[in-house]
Amino acid sequence: MLKQEVVASLGQDVLVRPGLVREGLRANERLKLYLTVLQSASAHASAPERAAVDLAREIAAANIADRAGAAWLRELPALATRVGNATRLPGLERLALKVREDLAAMAQPVLADVDADPAIAERVSSWQQRLGAMTGDVLDDADLGALTRGRREEGDSLHLLVMDLHKLLNRAASRLRGETIAGAHTWNLAHDGSDRARVEAFMRGIERTRALKLDHPGLDTSATRDGTRLLIQNDIGTNDAHVLVLQLEAGDLTLTYSDLHRPRFEFFRDFLSQIGAKWSDAASRVTPALNRGEAYFVGTAQWHAGDEAELLLQLEAIGARIVFLIDWNRARKRLQLFVDKQQAVAVLGEAARREVGHMAWLAAGGERLVWNAMAAQGEGRFRLGDRLDDVLGAEAASAWLVDLLSLAWQAVARHQPAAYVGDEARLLLGRRLQGRDGEAQLLQEHAAWCHAIAQALRDGLAHGLERDAAAAAQLAARAKGWERQADELVEKARGLADRQPAMQDQARLLERADDVADSLEEACFVLSLIADDHHHGWGHGVRSSMQALADAVLAAVQDHVKAVSVRASGDGGAADQDEAIDILWRVVQAERQCDELLRSARRALVHEIEDAASLMLGSELAAALERASDHLLAVGHALRKRTLEAQGPAA
Repeated sequence: MLKQEVVASLGQDVLVRPGLVREGLRANERLKLYLTVLQSASAHASAPERAAVDLAREIAAANIADRAGAAWLRELPALATRVGNATRLPGLERLALKVREDLAAMAQPVLADVDADPAIAERVSSWQQRLGAMTGDVLDDADLGALTRGRREEGDSLHLLVMDLHKLLNRAASRLRGETIAGAHTWNLAHDGSDRARVEAFMRGIERTRALKLDHPGLDTSATRDGTRLLIQNDIGTNDAHVLVLQLEAGDLTLTYSDLHRPRFEFFRDFLSQIGAKWSDAASRVTPALNRGEAYFVGTAQWHAGDEAELLLQLEAIGARIVFLIDWNRARKRLQLFVDKQQAVAVLGEAARREVGHMAWLAAGGERLVWNAMAAQGEGRFRLGDRLDDVLGAEAASAWLVDLLSLAWQAVARHQPAAYVGDEARLLLGRRLQGRDGEAQLLQEHAAWCHAIAQALRDGLAHGLERDAAAAAQLAARAKGWERQADELVEKARGLADRQPAMQDQARLLERADDVADSLEEACFVLSLIADDHHHGWGHGVRSSMQALADAVLAAVQDHVKAVSVRASGDGGAADQDEAIDILWRVVQAERQCDELLRSARRALVHEIEDAASLMLGSELAAALERASDHLLAVGHALRKRTLEAQGPAA
């Protein structure tokens, strides 16, 4: 199928004329070759003692790209034999079919002309019928003459019809020759020159990102005027049903886009929506002879420009975005080996937004770059069958892939070899693993849940929840839910550690951190028991000591969150390591402070409370808070050890 047929199916016949004329001229070359094959076959059949004429040069001139077809045509004359007043030619029926197809291609742009001679149409129709009736492998001399003779006084022939069509095609080509504007083939533009600036604006966008497609074919652009409308067509790539047509009339710009792949169609729809496109609903369409009869998707987008300057910016922005459609589906499938469908599309979207694209990554090895980078991380990081997002997490894996696509394009722009990209990919992934975006993600999330419980408990004590049973019970329920979320992160870390030995340290660290969540949740539960009519005797001393203890634990949890965040977001440099050590020392000091505050709370409890149950529950609340600080200290020491190990041995 030709792209011209797709453009025509979108209702823009005027844009297909140059392509049809070009294809008709190519068909003319093939038709001349076929007629030469018939004449050579007849000559060899009449004088078999002579070697058949070698048509290699003629076949090359006709640009027969199909090797098998070229070889068949070259060998055909030698197979011919004489049978009475006819020539037997094995494959004659196949040759007649090719002649019929190319005659149709040659005649199509001629017959589409409103001034076409009806006599030409009748001759084409007559020969199409005669060629369709040719069956078997015997061609009599009268039919051979009707096909090949070139003298008009002897009557019409296919050869004469081809010559006449060729003249008409040349005339059509001269009318369409037009002008090349910024790389776009244009013809019949507005006489006042207003179309030129618009075509140039669209081509500025095309040229801004054209290099991103590397040596892949595509982005050929043509433009013409049809009445009051300027039409611009871009072929995008080599896919037949992948076509984009722009119509510009007054200040209204309408884009019609067709695509075989719905995911890519939706990607482009969303991509253009970012620059103000208003889309119609996508329609599934099936057109005979297009896309092997399978469905493809068509949609239209519209913009309205307030003035000419805005219109030119819109055209440039559209042009710059087309390159990201080339080989998009292949890139998406490769990325889905490492992240899910949604994340793969998000990676391509971010790479397009950065104007780095995906073609350089594909050219540098694509999925092999990622697999090699994963394998180079050493034992324990990745196992056979692991997906990148299983190890790094979805967001971190996607961010790394975007960085890799950017790195691949930068290497192309700097003329660096593909081997350089492979080395940098391994280093980039190593920094991700050591630099904690993946490793500390679970610990970060866990620290956030601990903070949520500590903050709620501290606020609850500040608002006197020990005297509000309903509110305290609600706090306990919320804390239990948060603690379960933290437990799930620990289970996830254990699962990762089972598959990746390098994650075992992180799993153990999370298990220690989970003791913090457990203690804080236990404190919330005890507070709910106290609020259930066991707060008798809570005076100023008990409340102030409990509040001070909760404040100290919350401050320690906040420092824990900061320490984990520094490890996750920093680059591992000396400044980040120093900051982490400072924070962790504050956690150590907080634990010592909590020891003293626990004793103060117990003194206040003994001094103010006489009821045994209230005394026991108050003491247990204070102890749970202090245990949280003990567990924070254990986690802090572990983090401090890992930070110091990352610095390496002292000089």
